[in-house]
Amino acid sequence: MAAAAARVVLSSAARRRLWGFSESLLIRGAAGRSLYFGENRLRSTQAATQVVLNVPETRVTCLESGLRVASEDSGLSTCTVGLWIDAGSRYENEKNNGTAHFLEHMAFKGTKKRSQLDLELEIENMGAHLNAYTSREQTVYYAKAFSKDLPRAVEILADIIQNSTLGEAEIERERGVILREMQEVETNLQEVVFDYLHATAYQNTALGRTILGPTENIKSISRKDLVDYITTHYKGPRIVLAAAGGVSHDELLDLAKFHFGDSLCTHKGEIPALPPCKFTGSEIRVRDDKMPLAHLAIAVEAVGWAHPDTICLMVANTLIGNWDRSFGGGMNLSSKLAQLTCHGNLCHSFQSFNTSYTDTGLWGLYMVCESSTVADMLHVVQKEWMRLCTSVTESEVARARNLLKTNMLLQLDGSTPICEDIGRQMLCYNRRIPIPELEARIDAVNAETIREVCTKYIYNRSPAIAAVGFFLLRI
Repeated sequence: MAAAAARVVLSSAARRRLWGFSESLLIRGAAGRSLYFGENRLRSTQAATQVVLNVPETRVTCLESGLRVASEDSGLSTCTVGLWIDAGSRYENEKNNGTAHFLEHMAFKGTKKRSQLDLELEIENMGAHLNAYTSREQTVYYAKAFSKDLPRAVEILADIIQNSTLGEAEIERERGVILREMQEVETNLQEVVFDYLHATAYQNTALGRTILGPTENIKSISRKDLVDYITTHYKGPRIVLAAAGGVSHDELLDLAKFHFGDSLCTHKGEIPALPPCKFTGSEIRVRDDKMPLAHLAIAVEAVGWAHPDTICLMVANTLIGNWDRSFGGGMNLSSKLAQLTCHGNLCHSFQSFNTSYTDTGLWGLYMVCESSTVADMLHVVQKEWMRLCTSVTESEVARARNLLKTNMLLQLDGSTPICEDIGRQMLCYNRRIPIPELEARIDAVNAETIREVCTKYIYNRSPAIAAVGFFLLRI
């Protein structure tokens, strides 16, 4: 990623999205469920609900330009503030693929008010961090700073996305940086496999392209391509200014009106439609006999974040779990697939995933195996998937529900992950889902629901498979 200074660091864009119902309906449902377990359980549930409901409110305001301002004030001495933009590599075509990521790099290379050096020094002297990342559907710029420096942080963010000079010399220099970044990505075999998985699952569509773009595009992207992307996609209704930590919503709102009020209104024209992407059950194999292991990903088509089945698939994903050889436990592992894998020595590691986009998704498993055990591992994986469709038990689902809730709450530790959660959810659902609502939706999933939903998306469905490395069979 682009680096403005030593403190401008790389951030992963891999995130999971959530969806929810009416808050009042679900809280009533959660309370009704607790009555079934008796008086003691009811008291503990009430106490837990009181603690959860003491979480600071997420306030949301929409400006005339369409820009949404969302914040959560937890009274900390530090804060995170950022711009979440509904634009990523999915909105590119074959000719300009890589533009969104290229633009992310150029944001730190100087503006009309600040040179690159001035920007780096200002961030360093504030003791702040400036960061950015690009995904297939979103671009994010954010800063971490002291709460007292919130006005300066917002002004810097407004400056880099509205007034970047996009100088020709900087563009030429950045081509080499991105090409070196591509070489680094190619050494991360998990990233490579997932790019191949998207390429085969969404072949000939926007989601099938990589975020960085092909080498020939990086060498040919021009200043005009960058300016056209900004004027087309950086519009008020597609941007969320999110903040968390020690932030005053009223102050943030005033800053947003001052720095973004007029400029975003100048970006006229209709918002581009979301390019359709069709899933294709298929496979892609890149054999390299010099590699000691085979790296594989297998996935079926899942759903977008706003679909009613999203939470159920997330529970099923948690139920499959992950494992590698460094784990202890052996046959006492909670995941059935981990037990079978450990007992049969079928792979070095595996990791389940559930990646959601606006209108589609990928639900599956990534694994690293010896070439001689690939067939057995795939057989065990498909057998376990079929078990989800037919005979998963209530105790397994209960464990997965609890683990999913724990993981989600643990991720919201600090102002930065909370700010990311606010920005992402505002783009996905146009609101921040309350924690009690989310927990109630997870608690509503049972073994019967898992069987129905997994049958719907897994049973008799053609998967997409991507494999890189040394393997001896036709996958």
